[in-house]
Amino acid sequence: MMARHLQTYLDYNATAPVYAAVVDAVAETFNTVGNPSSVHQAGRRARARVEAAREAVAALVGASPRNIVFTSGGTEANNMALCGLAIDRLIMTPVEHESVRQIADATGAAVEVMAVDRNGLPDLEDLDRRLAAGDGSTLVSAMLANNETGVILPVAQMARIARAHGALFHTDAIQAAGKISVDFDALGVDLMSLSAHKLGGPQGVGALVVRDNLDLRPLLRGGGQELRRRAGTENIPGIVGFGVAAKIARQHLDDMNRIAALRDRLEADIGKLVPEAIVFGQGAPRLSNTTCVAVRGVSSETQIMALDLEGICVSAGSACSSGKVTPSHVLAAMGAGEDLARCAIRISLGWGSTSGDVERFLEVWPPLIARMAQGNSSKRQAS
Repeated sequence: MMARHLQTYLDYNATAPVYAAVVDAVAETFNTVGNPSSVHQAGRRARARVEAAREAVAALVGASPRNIVFTSGGTEANNMALCGLAIDRLIMTPVEHESVRQIADATGAAVEVMAVDRNGLPDLEDLDRRLAAGDGSTLVSAMLANNETGVILPVAQMARIARAHGALFHTDAIQAAGKISVDFDALGVDLMSLSAHKLGGPQGVGALVVRDNLDLRPLLRGGGQELRRRAGTENIPGIVGFGVAAKIARQHLDDMNRIAALRDRLEADIGKLVPEAIVFGQGAPRLSNTTCVAVRGVSSETQIMALDLEGICVSAGSACSSGKVTPSHVLAAMGAGEDLARCAIRISLGWGSTSGDVERFLEVWPPLIARMAQGNSSKRQAS
């Protein structure tokens, strides 16, 4: 009988395991009652919990608590940012998350896509030219760190260029928050999207950071919650959990140095054991937890299923594609052909990752690749 192994979880960019302190805090909220919009004592206690969480999330990203609008997650935050403004033009990168790409056409604005290089870094001169050439109110949207490759985009520089042309700037910081130091004011952006479950908080809660005096139309109407920017009774358990996770993530940002060492070891050994492997984005600044790697001729789907049978969890690009494994638009924008893009997997580490997790992957993946490559070669020879 095949030996069974404990699960090796290497998919933190899809969702991070929830911190134990978050679980405790969320569970405790279910033992109390109170609507944060109510003026009685129970309501005031609920309001205090929400506001404490707001302060913690704001502190994580260098914002003021009054700038935080809680949402149902990062996707809603992106929707609110792009659809809540009256704009004539939207300029974005081709490596954005689907929750930005698919929203773009719904804004009613003319959509332009700027160029990126082989590492997925935007062409700043192209951005400047596009901003100079167009008329009307403009929003630029660029993620702070890519969810598939971990490449960190020069958002502060991009925001300065946008501001020089009178344009607004939105950044999707969902993968970056809790992994690198993020400062809303220093970046100079107008809007920033966040999500709790990427940094050890619960799923189903996020936030949009909104600069002061920005005229943003609410997507949800019907009440005065969240400074009239999002109607509906607040999700107190989720918000409380987000606040606790944000506080822990901020206190433990230095742990990313440990994670970086694990990632560097992983990639060094991949280079030795599977020299034909291609790691995307290595020529650019990256999140310290993310490796996107491909071996030509060995499909992502086959790798994911084979690794899953060994108890190892990885993914192919974004986790927001209804379980479908499709060629990555991010890698395509970086110049990888469809045949190579179909062979990429994403390995992402996080707060609970250990050297044992890396060792387990390195124990299983290289011989797996060798067997699959040999099988493909045999099939070609037979045909």
